Amino acid sequence: MSATLGANPGLRARAGLWIESRPVQRVIIALILINAAILGLETDPDIMARIGPQLIAADRVILGVFVLEILIKLFARGLGFFRNPWNVFDFLVVGVALMPASGPFAVLRILRLLRLVSMIPKLRFVVEALLRAVPGIASIFGLLAILFYVFAVISTGLFGEQHPEWFGDLGRSMYTLFQVMTLESWSMGIARPVMETHPYAWVFFVPFILVATFTILNLFIAIIVNTMQTLSEEQQDFEEKTITSVVHAESDQLHQDLTRMEHENLQLYQDLRSLRDEIQALRKDLRGG
Repeated sequence: MSATLGANPGLRARAGLWIESRPVQRVIIALILINAAILGLETDPDIMARIGPQLIAADRVILGVFVLEILIKLFARGLGFFRNPWNVFDFLVVGVALMPASGPFAVLRILRLLRLVSMIPKLRFVVEALLRAVPGIASIFGLLAILFYVFAVISTGLFGEQHPEWFGDLGRSMYTLFQVMTLESWSMGIARPVMETHPYAWVFFVPFILVATFTILNLFIAIIVNTMQTLSEEQQDFEEKTITSVVHAESDQLHQDLTRMEHENLQLYQDLRSLRDEIQALRKDLRGG
């Protein structure tokens, strides 16, 4: 009984190392890509009419591999599996894939492709940077919402009577301003027709585009880029500190080994001197006898 219990930790460790090994992870990534291609092919009625059963069978086999992977990780790590947010993400994605393959939840199977984010370090780095940038993005979004509200109230009062299809109420004005912000047909489609009844409407549209499109939207990009740079520097600092700590530990161990060897050599030298003195004393005794 005790021998069996003692073997479990070793078996769990080997299972964890195997499932996290690079060859196994590459196979999982390949299966994710193949599964994504299969789900795309399933949207074509002609292809489903010809090889539909084969695609469905392949999809189930790949899903079985994903479930087995999660079970092995759970076996290897126990409850510690859920301490890693990316493991929880994989668990939820695979859990969603286990829902019935018919009805409105069928389309959620494509979420398996999102597992690439947790499998590929570069993608994981980008997502982590985006999550770190959420507070800054939320502040910029709040500023943009205030800007939209102010300009929507102004545009509704100025242009609502002559152009109710674009600025008839607050909701329409905000949607129109969103279109203007994206620069989609803003000049010929909206600004110039409004300028036919309000010649000085450009005084409204040009500042709005300069502030909303060329300033605030660029702030989103700046925050994300700055967060990615900060995260990259933190990772580099962590790696440098790790390397430095390892070097210091090895240096301390080497110093301890050298000190011990020096002590052992000194002790050996003292023993040899004592042995030589005893031999000389023994020779004197023999000569005197």
